[in-house]
Amino acid sequence: MNFRHSGRANFFVLLLSLWLSTAAWADSNHPLEPTDLSSPRATLSSFLATGDATFKHIRDEHWKESSRVAEEHLRKFNVSLHRMLDLREFPPAARYDFGRDVSVYLYEVLSRIELPPEADIPDAAAYAETEKGKIEATDTDPESEKKTVGESDSWTIPHTEITLVRITDGPQKGQFLFSSSTVLRAQDFFEKVSTLPYRRVVPIKNYIQKRHNLYLLFAPSTIERFPEWLKRAVFQQAVWKWLAMAIVVALVALVIRCVHLLALRRTTGSTLKRYLLSLATPFALLVASVVFDLLNREINLTGWASGGITWLSHAIRYFAVVWFSWTGPMIIAEGIISSPRIPDQSLNAHLLRLLARSLGIVAAIVIVLIISKQLGAPLYGMVAGLGVGGLALALAAQPTIENFIGSLNLFADKPVRVGDFCRYGEDPTKDWQRIGHIESIGIRSTQIRGLDYTLTTIPNADFCKMQIINFSMRRRMFLLTVLGLRYETTDDQLRSVIASLRDMLTDHPQVLDEKPRVRFSGFGDFSLNVEIRVDIDTSDIEEYRDIREDIFLRVKKVVRDAGTGFAFPSRTVYNTRDKGINDERQEIAEEKTV
Repeated sequence: MNFRHSGRANFFVLLLSLWLSTAAWADSNHPLEPTDLSSPRATLSSFLATGDATFKHIRDEHWKESSRVAEEHLRKFNVSLHRMLDLREFPPAARYDFGRDVSVYLYEVLSRIELPPEADIPDAAAYAETEKGKIEATDTDPESEKKTVGESDSWTIPHTEITLVRITDGPQKGQFLFSSSTVLRAQDFFEKVSTLPYRRVVPIKNYIQKRHNLYLLFAPSTIERFPEWLKRAVFQQAVWKWLAMAIVVALVALVIRCVHLLALRRTTGSTLKRYLLSLATPFALLVASVVFDLLNREINLTGWASGGITWLSHAIRYFAVVWFSWTGPMIIAEGIISSPRIPDQSLNAHLLRLLARSLGIVAAIVIVLIISKQLGAPLYGMVAGLGVGGLALALAAQPTIENFIGSLNLFADKPVRVGDFCRYGEDPTKDWQRIGHIESIGIRSTQIRGLDYTLTTIPNADFCKMQIINFSMRRRMFLLTVLGLRYETTDDQLRSVIASLRDMLTDHPQVLDEKPRVRFSGFGDFSLNVEIRVDIDTSDIEEYRDIREDIFLRVKKVVRDAGTGFAFPSRTVYNTRDKGINDERQEIAEEKTV
């Protein structure tokens, strides 16, 4: 029995040696020839041959003196081994690291168990005949198709659970790979056979125990000079690797923290400058992800430690990309707003910021979904969660949405701009509290600085419904005043005053009327009223006040030169003696009523 098993093993080794020599000749003449994965026999032979070549390279090229060329060759061997594994159950970001470990476990397992003779392993010709028979059986008996489905799509190594399956879709369709269940349980398989002796010649024995101290930057002979306690394996990694990883992670975290604090301290100045400085942190995160990738590769981490560092590196890199996508549109928007044509607190500026923020949110969500797929998160569940969360958010943010629509109405109608002087709503008070300058028009509310310097904030949903009088939109300003002259003013004096006022207003450089409206408007309780109506060539309230002051001073001079004056509120009282009731008329009235 032992002789028979030994003969089978020697025969399989001889077969692999012959295949290796043929494959080496083929590689030298056809370097682009793909690996033969057309059948379980071809895949199993290709896997063992590539594994032998990989470990032979590690022993001969890398074990004594490491180099970048040797490292690149090793990476190519690992990629070739990964193509023989069904890694679709693993997240794309972690497939390389998991595939590297699985390849080692499977290679060790296949080198320690009894493999069947070559004739017992199905080849491509056998599967071609099976497919032909399936087609003929289907033509004669359609029910036979149901029985044969799946019979030719997989093959399991006898007395094991190691299965090779034919891929039915994707870029490797039709090729036989180690199944996903085999890949997931590769480490368990190795732990069960780790005490068994090797049944075939391997370049490096017990590689899994030795790889804890394998370091790609230095030759393993250099690592051998370390103290024994540094080379001891703890949680599948050498102690010196844990120390190196802890030091690098701590230094990277410290550098990121310092960069972030430095960027926060220098955020004084314009908004654009603050956003530009905020990019220092995501840039530092990108550098950190590169450092973690180098750490993982150079010290040759394995197992869950390698997967954890890989996951951390990808998470940091993707978080930095999300940060860039979030901040980038805002930098562009602030660059546009910084031009003199757009006030910083205007509605146009706020809408540009809203558009940039919306683009940033959409880009961040898309990137998060892509990242989630790369890291293995359930994409459809996340999309469904976003839909439900969006509905709940929309219901909770109904007032905010109303204010946003109100801001869009303000943007479309443009009744006011930042800096305009206006009156809003109905103001029943005598001191005109609902009047002031527009300080800012945001997405949610509008702020108005009153005449008494108080700041009023009005939601845009309410502000757009108010009656708004924009004084700053006037091309000219109207001056109306009534002069009260004394009743002692004669007719000639009154005519002289009116004529002089008309001449004065006609000659005034800031009065637009060619024929100023100056009229005797009526008799008051204590004065003769003269009404003045003219248009002033200005839209600025302060300039208007200066012009009005100048006109009033000239009016005072005209009245004084005419020899009359302004009337003061007065009342005339006549004093007389009361004669009482007429007695005779009283008696006559009384007699008539009797």
